[in-house]
Amino acid sequence: MRQILRATENYGRKLARSTGLTASQLLLLQVLDQHGETTAGQIAAHMGITQATTTSLLHKLEARNLVSRQRGDSDRRQVWLSLTEEGREKLAAAPDGLQGIFKERFENLDSWEQAMLVAALERVVAMLDAEALDAAPVLDVGALDRDQQP
Repeated sequence: MRQILRATENYGRKLARSTGLTASQLLLLQVLDQHGETTAGQIAAHMGITQATTTSLLHKLEARNLVSRQRGDSDRRQVWLSLTEEGREKLAAAPDGLQGIFKERFENLDSWEQAMLVAALERVVAMLDAEALDAAPVLDVGALDRDQQP
């Protein structure tokens, strides 16, 4: 478990050095890149995080001119979000994400190996009494809204 946490910490430091972003901020930029112009609610749903966390991340990214907001034409209450050119550049400069690397390698395993890993990890979760913890699908050991210097 320490090796997994260490890998996550190392990736976070590498990401911060190369882009000044947290893993959560990078994931949000990736969601915007994949889905194009979208709303904060849709981003929250795609990332599996709360609307409040999404809003906090968006404020930080908007302050760095990586994300732009635009009011809807037909409904002025609707706010559409998109990547800026600077956001696209940060995304291109980012190292490969741990989630992507893991997903690719996991999918290359035989189905019986996948099932064994899932069962073992579910057992570890139960042993740690962590079943009730809210765990967003973001490999990040730090606070989601911590400040990062570029």
